[in-house]
Amino acid sequence: MRGRDMRRMAGLLASLTAAGTLLLGMAVSATAEPATPADYPTGSSSTRVTGLGFDTCTAPSLDALRAWRASSYRTVNIYFGGNNRGCTQPNLTSSWVRDANALGWKLLPTYFGRQPFCKFGESKPLRYTASNAASYGTSEAKDAVSKAKALGLLPGSALYADVEHYDRSDSGCRVAVRRYVSAWTKTLHASGYLAGVYVHQDSGLRDLSDSYNSTKYARPDAVWMARWDGKTSLTGWPTAPNSHWAVHQRAKQYRGDHDETWGGVRLNIDSDSLDAPVATVSRAYKVTSSTALNARTGPSSAYPAVRTHAPGSTLRVMCQGHGQKVGTSAVWDRLSNGTWVSDYYVSTPSSTGFSSALPRCAYPGQVTAGVALNARTGPGMSYSKSGPALPRGGLAYVMCQKRGETYRTTSVWNRLDDGRWVSDFYVANRSNSSWSAPIPRCP
Repeated sequence: MRGRDMRRMAGLLASLTAAGTLLLGMAVSATAEPATPADYPTGSSSTRVTGLGFDTCTAPSLDALRAWRASSYRTVNIYFGGNNRGCTQPNLTSSWVRDANALGWKLLPTYFGRQPFCKFGESKPLRYTASNAASYGTSEAKDAVSKAKALGLLPGSALYADVEHYDRSDSGCRVAVRRYVSAWTKTLHASGYLAGVYVHQDSGLRDLSDSYNSTKYARPDAVWMARWDGKTSLTGWPTAPNSHWAVHQRAKQYRGDHDETWGGVRLNIDSDSLDAPVATVSRAYKVTSSTALNARTGPSSAYPAVRTHAPGSTLRVMCQGHGQKVGTSAVWDRLSNGTWVSDYYVSTPSSTGFSSALPRCAYPGQVTAGVALNARTGPGMSYSKSGPALPRGGLAYVMCQKRGETYRTTSVWNRLDDGRWVSDFYVANRSNSSWSAPIPRCP
């Protein structure tokens, strides 16, 4: 760790006080492990989902997805890449992704790449060792980003590396998995994607949890655990404490290989419970204004207009955020090219507030405080505490930033997607002293 980071950490430890503070702990450099920041581009946003999902080897047809709207599942896994991917994917195209999203399905993207050399079983012959795990984690993450973009999975999406069950009695194998996942995480973050990992409860989850606070490895943003006990709970896991991946960062495969029939269509699936980031996919809406609609660099008419959209033209909307009130709505839509338009002039389901079909625009960063970080009712420590504190490594889902009370190196405060505020000093993003693009300013 660099000298200035060590001095910062020492200063923080020396200045810890009793009640009335943020429950402050050691800060981590904006670029250091374990909480490496995602370098979000302009056209990005995170999407998360809570509820049930399923995964099946081959992406189902759109007709099957229409039929399965009769089920309680609302998320479907897609094996979108990887040299160990076993099934052909005749349906998995960019148009399928858009149409599945338009039907109301959230997508859980899984990359089935090389496996640890000590993986149980003879299948999946392409593997990595401790010596080449970081190299493969990097190259496969780059390939995952390329394939995700080709399918229309926008930056801010979470991409999950499949790490199958392995023999963790081999210490070299444990090192290999940690190196692979760390390289996977840092490479995805550099391209503006969140990093997830699918793991078995008795191998990958245990080892990644054991290294959760290690400064040698980048921490993934979310975990998807396999434990076929029929229970959907996302807490009380036996091999990872509840404080690890605690803020909308968990999924569980709770039932394995079985057939289900919905709407007259039978599929062979695994069943999942989720409260985790998934793919961000844009949705098509129309311009409803009678004159050309300005697209701006931020959610207000104070921002420059960089292009216009003709009446009746189609927009690709990826998320919604707070902005200047126009007509009956203070909601602005962020388009997939990164520009903003007033939702009042767009054919989304609501002209007065947020639309449930679209996610809130959010740019998550991991909490770097050494202990739990208090959220507050406003942008300063003089505001009262609000709701549960965010544990170290939890994702702060930042919607916008605002000047507030100065703390340490910054006066920037982050408004979370639940309306609470945290100091930007303890959120891993591009800066802990100034604004972090492309997060907009709060109105």
